[in-house]
Amino acid sequence: MASVNYEHVTKRWGDVVAVRDLNIEIPDKEFLVFVGPSGCGKSTSLRMLAGLEEITEGNIYIGDRLVNDVPPKDRDIAMVFQSYALYPHMSVYDNMAFGLKLRRVPKAEIDRRVRQAAVELGIEHLLDRKPKALSGGQRQRVAVGRAIVREPAVFLMDEPLSNLDAKLRVEARAMIQRLHNRLETTFIYVTHDQTEAMTMGSRIAVLKDGILQQIDTPQTLYERPDNLFVAGFIGSPSMNFFNATLVRENGDFYIDTGVFRVKVPEERKATWGRAAGQRVVLGIRPEDIHDPNYSPPGIQSASVEAQVDVTELLGNEVLMYLKSGNLNYIARVDPRTSARIGHQITVLMNTSNMHLFDAETEKAIR
Repeated sequence: MASVNYEHVTKRWGDVVAVRDLNIEIPDKEFLVFVGPSGCGKSTSLRMLAGLEEITEGNIYIGDRLVNDVPPKDRDIAMVFQSYALYPHMSVYDNMAFGLKLRRVPKAEIDRRVRQAAVELGIEHLLDRKPKALSGGQRQRVAVGRAIVREPAVFLMDEPLSNLDAKLRVEARAMIQRLHNRLETTFIYVTHDQTEAMTMGSRIAVLKDGILQQIDTPQTLYERPDNLFVAGFIGSPSMNFFNATLVRENGDFYIDTGVFRVKVPEERKATWGRAAGQRVVLGIRPEDIHDPNYSPPGIQSASVEAQVDVTELLGNEVLMYLKSGNLNYIARVDPRTSARIGHQITVLMNTSNMHLFDAETEKAIR
């Protein structure tokens, strides 16, 4: 069991900066997720912690120990890779036991750990098989099992579910969460899938171009993103954005997109009003745009005329792709809606859940 601390960590390859001045404190037993698009530095951050990449600047601590120059095998970590990296000539049992044999763990203890982990992962009936005789989901479980038997201080997982189909990904997410709850060990998980990040992490670190954009709980990232990038990356479908101007008329403030206007709610006038006359970006999530026949009761709303371009029925909801003038956006509405492709409709935007960003700095206005 151990905490992890990134202290002003930078990684460069020549003139390319992969990670820039990363500062994160990860308490013992936390499940932290690094998330971001390809090339944002999340896997590099994990590999520096594992000792697979050298640190250009800064320090990394596992517990109270500085590990910058500690070999990977002595860092008390276990890593699960995207490719599983199983030995094809070894059985499942031997794949899981291999690391323990190298550490000269007694045979009886190796057997106990391997069989216990196999039962937890539901692969006890596969211990005699070779990797080529396993499905992708089973191979993934073996790779996780190989890490579990190490009983490390920190688990590192680098996109371990990316090779699985949708159904297996859901099952594997639940399995990893159960393991974290049972083992009570620090987990650090890398993914580009924000759904994985939102459902698994106790905190999420959002990276872009090697720079930490925001780190917080999933709910806070969803409700109070610090900037345009975080707002657009967290949530699926992603937040709708509209270039606009904040104008003042008769003591009230309006967000004018050039196609429709939205009145600023009373509770936001004090903060948003300071941006009057400036170029802003209005953000509103698809789930906050409603069919008026099925909108939640009591919400503050603005009516917007729109044309339905495309609809996607998902059973429990309908995604409507809408056009208002030259603006395109998505609404997530009740499946009972009668709106169809080509219909002219009125939608309600929940103004209480709107977000406003400075068009120049892209930072949230609060």
